[in-house]
Amino acid sequence: MARGSSDVEYSAAGGEGLGMRDFCLYVWLRRAAVLAAHIISLGLLVLTSILSRPGTSLFSWHPVCMSLGFCLCMTEGILLFSAEGSPFCFKSRKWKVRLHWFLQALLLVCGATGFGFMVASKNIKEHPHFTSWHSLLGVATMAATVLQAICGVFLLFPKLISTRSFPRLRLYHATCGLVAYLLATVTVMSAMFTDWFQASVTGTVWYIFLLLPLFPALVVMNQITSAFLPKKKITS
Repeated sequence: MARGSSDVEYSAAGGEGLGMRDFCLYVWLRRAAVLAAHIISLGLLVLTSILSRPGTSLFSWHPVCMSLGFCLCMTEGILLFSAEGSPFCFKSRKWKVRLHWFLQALLLVCGATGFGFMVASKNIKEHPHFTSWHSLLGVATMAATVLQAICGVFLLFPKLISTRSFPRLRLYHATCGLVAYLLATVTVMSAMFTDWFQASVTGTVWYIFLLLPLFPALVVMNQITSAFLPKKKITS
């Protein structure tokens, strides 16, 4: 059934009972938030690359690979479907899905590469593995990321599952993706408590770094929950 031009579909998370003017302001604020999430994600990668100086040691590649994968690719792969604005101008959902898969595949490659550099660095220095909260959270993040990727494979090839299972699997994929993203955010924040990071960043700047990953996480969480919550309509 076609909707009238005055009908606006929105999520239950989007503010029930808003007037049209307030709703427009809400939409623009969401667009500004999404744009800020893009900038912060890219900024975290750039700042981490400056601090780690890739190439100076084996370990120096670990923060860069992980930032590229979990701060940038993971964020952009989710915000790609945001209605409030994306740097990618694809209108076709088919192309958005393809780019989403490319970014998620790149995420897995970067994650595995960064993990490999970390293991190799500790082996050379003969340091024990998985003795910190950061490393344990990193393993949990990788596991959740692989799990959501497996769900995504079945969604990409629906003939592998029954038609009735598709909507439920789509919800599982989104849920695993949200859990993986939140775990990635906590892992990134825990990295700022490591000796390596605190030797480079101190004072007020450290607190700014600590809080930065939270903003994209809030935007991503809002987008995923809004997409899967029951939707209602308001009229002007």
